[in-house]
Parts: sequence; C-alpha cells; structure tokens
Amino acid sequence: MGESAPRDTRRPPAWLMIATGMLVTIVVLVFARLAYGLIVPPMRESLGLSYQQAGMLGTVTALGYLCLVMVAGVAAGRFGGRNTVLLGVVLVTVGFAGLSVASDYRVLLVLMALLGFGTAFGYTPLVSLLSSWFPARRGAVIGMLNGGVGAGMLLSGTLVPLAPAVFGEAGWRVTWAAFAVGGALVLMAVLAFLRNPPSAGAGVGVGRAPTPERAAVFRNRYVIIVGLIYGVLGTTYIVQVVFMYSYALESGIASVVAGRLVALMGALGIFSGLLWGWISDRIGRGTALLLSKTLYLVGMATPVVSPTLAGFAAHYVILGVAVTGVFTSVLAASTEHVGAREAPLAVSFVTVFMAAGQLAGPAAAGVIIDWTGDFRLTFGLCAALIVIGVALCWRVRSYTPEPLSASPKC
Repeated sequence: MGESAPRDTRRPPAWLMIATGMLVTIVVLVFARLAYGLIVPPMRESLGLSYQQAGMLGTVTALGYLCLVMVAGVAAGRFGGRNTVLLGVVLVTVGFAGLSVASDYRVLLVLMALLGFGTAFGYTPLVSLLSSWFPARRGAVIGMLNGGVGAGMLLSGTLVPLAPAVFGEAGWRVTWAAFAVGGALVLMAVLAFLRNPPSAGAGVGVGRAPTPERAAVFRNRYVIIVGLIYGVLGTTYIVQVVFMYSYALESGIASVVAGRLVALMGALGIFSGLLWGWISDRIGRGTALLLSKTLYLVGMATPVVSPTLAGFAAHYVILGVAVTGVFTSVLAASTEHVGAREAPLAVSFVTVFMAAGQLAGPAAAGVIIDWTGDFRLTFGLCAALIVIGVALCWRVRSYTPEPLSASPKC
C-alpha cells in the first residue's frame, strides 16, 4: 500500500477506491440481481405476466451471469480490471434504462440477460482489482465490498416498496429508472477513482497471462476446493433468499415481522463484512472460512429444528453475521495461491461454481416444496449440504501453500 513504485503514486486515495467499489457492488449485485424480487409483484401485475414468466426473467439473469463470468475473468486479465468493470456498469445501466420503458416480454428477456452480463463483468473483476492493490489487506477490502451488499439491500428494502404507493402503477418503472441514474453516477465514479494496479496493466502484452498459467488455475486443487465451497454457498443461500421468507409466513410469522427480520439481516451484513475481512487477514482465510461456514450451518439449521419466531429471529441474525464472512473469505482465498495476473481468472472460476448453484438451487427446492409441501425438509437438505461445505473448509484450512512463482500442482 506504499508509494515506492513510480506508477503506484497515480493511485487515488484508498478510501475513494474502496467507496467506489462498494457503489459498484450495490449497482451490479443488489440493483441488478437481488432487488428484482422486490420489483416483481407490481411489475408482474402491471404487465399481466404469469408467475412462470416472472420467474423466467430472473432465471435469464442468472444464466447470463453464469455464461459470461469466465469470459469476464479472461477479459480482466487481458484488458485490465478497470475497463472490464466499466463495461459491466454500462451494461447494467443500459438494462435498467430499457426495463424502465419496455413492455414486450421478449425485450424484457433480453434486458434481464443484459443485467446478468453486466454483473459478470462488473463484480468479479472488481474483487480482483482491489485485491491486487491491497494484497496484505485483501480480506478487509473484500469485506467492505460485501458490506455494500448489505447497504444496498437495506436501501432497496426500504425504498423500493414505497415506489408504487408514491407513483402508482408506474412505480416499478420509476424504480428501474432510478437504478439507471444510479448506474450512470457510479460509472462516473469508476472513471474518476478506479485504476489498474501497476503490475496488471491493460492491453496486449501487459495484462495477458500465458495460456499455460491460465490453464494451471483450472487444475489448482486449492482453487477447485474453494470453488466447491462457493458452490455450496450459492446453492443454499439463494434457496434461503427465495424461500425462507415464505417458510416464516407458513410457520405463522406475521409478514411485517418477517420483513423486519430480513431488513435486520441486511443491516448486519453492512458491518459483518468488514469484521470478517479483518478476521481473515489476522487468522488466515481457511480458519475464517471454517468459522463463518460453521456459523452459517447453525443459522440455517435453527428454523429447521425450531420453526418459531425465536428460531427465525436467530436464523436471520446469525446469517446476517455469517454470510458475508463466507463470501469474503471465499473470494479472498480464491486469489491467495495464484499469481496477480491469474487472480481475475481464479475469482471468475470459483464464481462459476456459485452461479451454477444459484441456477440449480431454487429449481430443485421448488420441486421439493411442490411435491411435499414441506419447507422444513428443503432447509434440512440445505443444512446437510452445508455440512459438506464445512468439511471442505477443513481442507482449505490444512492446505499447504506453494510459492506463487511455482506452478500449482494437482
């Protein structure tokens, strides 16, 4: 973080770079992915969409993300993380603007896919870029980025439901338009305050990693294990996001109370990301990952054992503390034992596992719930899957790193 390297002096203040990264996270993750569930009810009613059509719009976004997340990693390594993040923010901003005026379902599908493309190009290269600037504090930096998710969820959960009350039937269009304005402002912040690290560069011959080094990332056992852990998180967390609220209502919890618990989880995530980043920098990625994943298991299992108000309250509080720890530790760990030029590719590679889990998890959970009508069974299976994730965390914790200059072995 010093200024010994001549090109490093061009770096904007750290707090501006990190604050910009948090804003990018809000736009490309929260506005483009997580806020859709809040916009769906008035949007579906206004356009006369079926639940299946509304669900397909969300699936298209997930598919777009999954299809291009690896491409984004390669692009960041070749053209520079800053240019890739810029492209991601532009894509989601165009998607937001289009959604604010579109009505044809086919056009909506294209625009929702555009949001997925933008998330792929905007988020994982951002993690790699800032991790490369601050390698000794990468856990804290990634934790702050993930804190942006909590801030964005708190903001969206508070303001988005008010739009229909204020603007009537056009409220959901105003929401998408507001997201587009936010994207345009964040785009200017990226142009002003994000820079590629001196060792990364951009363009041919500077940011391009030789093919054998890129291939080594895919064979690296450590990276693969981290990817599997991320896949478990992606599968189970998206099921929690989609169905835990319904499980709480099914168990007799009032909708207002359940909504406040969700908001509380988001608020806790703002601060717990930074806390877990600091912890992982101090005690190591593997240990922090094991601790956060174990807490995540306890939180997921609690409403299975006790589907009461106390059980759901404990669930949301524990997940509010633990989830950002798993995300932060996974992303920090993915770049730990690869070279700086391969870091964007490593982050993208492990994110493929997560994105695949996010695609498969809700579909599988929906089938189970439709067949059995039992939310408890669904989340019991999620808890069992997390047990496997905890076991994999032990493998990460006991991993013996090799020098970055050496080629990873399998």
